[in-house]
Amino acid sequence: MNTMTAIKTYNKVRVESSVAAADPHQLILMLFQGALLAIVNAKNGMLRKDTPAKGAAISQAILIIDDGLKASLNIDVGGELAHNLAALYDYMTNRLLTANLKNDEIALDEVARLLNDLKGAWESIRPEAISTSSASSTTITRQQAASTVKPQIVNAQSTISTPQSATVRHAMSAYGGV
Repeated sequence: MNTMTAIKTYNKVRVESSVAAADPHQLILMLFQGALLAIVNAKNGMLRKDTPAKGAAISQAILIIDDGLKASLNIDVGGELAHNLAALYDYMTNRLLTANLKNDEIALDEVARLLNDLKGAWESIRPEAISTSSASSTTITRQQAASTVKPQIVNAQSTISTPQSATVRHAMSAYGGV
């Protein structure tokens, strides 16, 4: 998926922001934020027993995850990491469907936690951090990322150390795709 397709997806779900001016890194962050906001709205709808609002918000979250985050993965370049993330996004959408059908707040909380973990990992690999890191063979530079990513997964070893789970740390090993 190219940046324009991600922009169209983001606009489709009516999340207000300056998407057109966003770089690929910011765009992915906006997708995470939009999905998290939709989950909060779904939970509020669930608590108010407002079934149409809950359903619309869950549909919005699923749309962002499937047509935004998952579609931004480049399976050909990303290899195992991209496949694992695609499977995680599929799991999230299934949990959201369960939450919708069964009014399951725990499922909403689980998806929100997973998205927050991935969002935190994504935030920690800001392009500035990549461009100022050493030019070792285990780190990709911003210039390399810009030439190969729109947003998509690239194979790289991470030198970033965070308290996130092993899956999220592995996801952090690549700039350009979640």
